[in-house]
Amino acid sequence: MRKAFWRILPLIMVAYLFAYMDRVNVSFAATQMNADLKFDATIYGLGGGLFFLGYALFEIPSNLLLVRFGARKWIARIMITWGLLSAAMMFVHTPGQFYALRFLLGVAEAGFYPGVIYYFSSWFPPCHRGRAVSRFYVASPLASVVMGGVSSWLLGLDGLAHLRGWQWLFVAQGLPNVLIGLVVLRFLPDAPATATWLTPPEKDWILGELAREQAGMAPPSHHNALAAFRNPRVLLTGTIGFLLIGAITTFILSAPMILTGATGLDLKHVGYLVTAGGIVGAATMLIAGDHADKHGDRWLNAFWFAVVMAVAFAVIDLSTTPLVVAIAYLAFAGSCFAIPMLTSSGWASLLSISELAVGAAAINTMSQIGAFVTPFAWGVARDATGTFHAGLALLFVMCLPLAVLLLVLRRQVRGGVVSRAVAA
Repeated sequence: MRKAFWRILPLIMVAYLFAYMDRVNVSFAATQMNADLKFDATIYGLGGGLFFLGYALFEIPSNLLLVRFGARKWIARIMITWGLLSAAMMFVHTPGQFYALRFLLGVAEAGFYPGVIYYFSSWFPPCHRGRAVSRFYVASPLASVVMGGVSSWLLGLDGLAHLRGWQWLFVAQGLPNVLIGLVVLRFLPDAPATATWLTPPEKDWILGELAREQAGMAPPSHHNALAAFRNPRVLLTGTIGFLLIGAITTFILSAPMILTGATGLDLKHVGYLVTAGGIVGAATMLIAGDHADKHGDRWLNAFWFAVVMAVAFAVIDLSTTPLVVAIAYLAFAGSCFAIPMLTSSGWASLLSISELAVGAAAINTMSQIGAFVTPFAWGVARDATGTFHAGLALLFVMCLPLAVLLLVLRRQVRGGVVSRAVAA
């Protein structure tokens, strides 16, 4: 598998790094943009969340098109269109334009993450999948490292060529996606059977291991979009995703503003803290991915990370000591990236290959709806109360059922309680 790791993962990781930056770079831009354009927290929260509504609505259609056209072509298409739309954020002047571009950016990026998970299911057997997903998903915390170090510098270009710093940020972090999309189109391999750099015995081993995994799964009675939303495992995992991605995304979209107020640091030093969080998150994720492959109990590990994240939200909300808040943020960063990696690397073990393209998209659709609803509620609470305390309390409360449902899923998967058949 070493050849596949080196041929596939670096390219996918770079692609996801820019994808993650393009969905959350608005959190750094907001420090200037909101003041320039007179956006209040409700406008910003709605616009921030609309990305995820567009993403959610087009997840399943996008994944079906990925299956039809192939991962290489479709992932390249996704990257080129989202790069152009992300750069176009520099032209925003009104709330309506902000809403429209954030929604279209979500539509453009829809299907990328579940598409990659589906693609990995045709390359990496279960004994390698946790490491594969962790080395791909590590781009999320690494994006925080890049954003923390680069975003404040880009904002400092304010006035250059008569552009504001937040406009430079969107251009510099958006246009590289077009180039990366062209590289994906040229170099990403479609499937093991067509990879010229694999020997016949290597191809046979990969295909044999994948076939052995599928042989242990009962075939679904249906595998269309409606059936996916009736599948108990899809619904349970999607509910977990709704709570998880809703809480994580909401906090990240406002993290620079929260940390600036709670620690007294300026934006440059908050950027350093975000960078440190990215490093902690990357290291934690890699360790968690290796541990999941060796020991198999990814759901229990995800439960404990959810507990850590809940405690971090409570501490950030209640503490008045800057150092304690900074440590709590690092604890959040160490857990918030590990949980989605652990859960999504288990999707292929929950669903058969015929269910996976639609099922993964359905799970991610429910997750992204959480990322739309929660930031909007957060913004309304911020405008109503004038503080972030109510929003942070909401995120803490969301983590409690999240932790419980992770244990429920673990028990059902280990005990084989949930039927794989879809209700008629």
